[in-house]
Amino acid sequence: MNAPASPTPADTLRSALAGLLDGLPARQAAQAVERLIATYRGATPTASPILRDRADVAAYAAYRMPATYEAVRSALAAFADAVPGWAPRDHVDVGGGTGAAAWAVSATWDGERPVTVLDWAEPALALGRELAAAHPALRRARWHRSRIGSALTIESTDLVTVSYVLNELTAPDRAALVDAAAGAARAVVIVEPGTPDGYARVIEARDRLISAGFHVAAPCPHSSACPIEPGTDWCHFSARVSRSSLHRQVKGGSLAYEDEKFSYVAATRVPAAPATARIVRRPQIRKGQVLLDLCETDPGLRRTTVTKRHGDLYRAARDTDWGDPWPPRTDAGPADG
Repeated sequence: MNAPASPTPADTLRSALAGLLDGLPARQAAQAVERLIATYRGATPTASPILRDRADVAAYAAYRMPATYEAVRSALAAFADAVPGWAPRDHVDVGGGTGAAAWAVSATWDGERPVTVLDWAEPALALGRELAAAHPALRRARWHRSRIGSALTIESTDLVTVSYVLNELTAPDRAALVDAAAGAARAVVIVEPGTPDGYARVIEARDRLISAGFHVAAPCPHSSACPIEPGTDWCHFSARVSRSSLHRQVKGGSLAYEDEKFSYVAATRVPAAPATARIVRRPQIRKGQVLLDLCETDPGLRRTTVTKRHGDLYRAARDTDWGDPWPPRTDAGPADG
């Protein structure tokens, strides 16, 4: 008889959230969620922490943490695919709040490593610390209150993550944060909402990282200028998020899942092998053919049609997804085609 599978970090996180948030009055949570949504969708950067107290943080964790975790995990998976054999020896998560990115890093690379989470909202750090107690790889993580902006100092580290933070900052503070990350890390992964504004912030950060000597490992197959014309489109991807009963209750939804749209850049100073091309739209599967929209190394955007006559490549195209490299990577490298 097979032994039961060990819980994944995502399973452990959902259980930890359910345990910590058990007993939170539904009305109080709903009110906090409504205020948070209005704040996060605002166009003006905040001058004070968005998460003010335990109720705010609990509502945020239930409402946003699962989606943030899946988006960051997807970005890290693409990055890890481009740097096979490399794993961060330590990790700093800037603006990490309750620690979703720290959980995502632990799901991407096995083992325990020094982790530091920086945020300026003490209630978020406190809840993040409580949640981390459920995960062996994060029990020794350090949670430090720090103003995120021009005065930020980041200690030397292998990996810096910055997820859903840039939208809360002024332009000078965004630039200072990216420059601080570039000066401290061997790899920087930045994730923002999959909106035109989120994409614009990612491109701004991407340009600063390249100017600092980094090269892009994902999602772009090159470190040249983005081929998307400003104002005409935006590059973003999608991560499937499983909803727990708590998640559905707080969000007022009935489906067992949702799709989190996000934009990201993963840049590094270590040797990397970016994808030959990246699928930048959901594949269109038709009778006997699959249409793929690609960002290519050249660089440029191109639609390609894969038909049954392509054999194994056609079967691979039917199984591929938005955000995947193309052709699919194998143990020996990209597939022939």
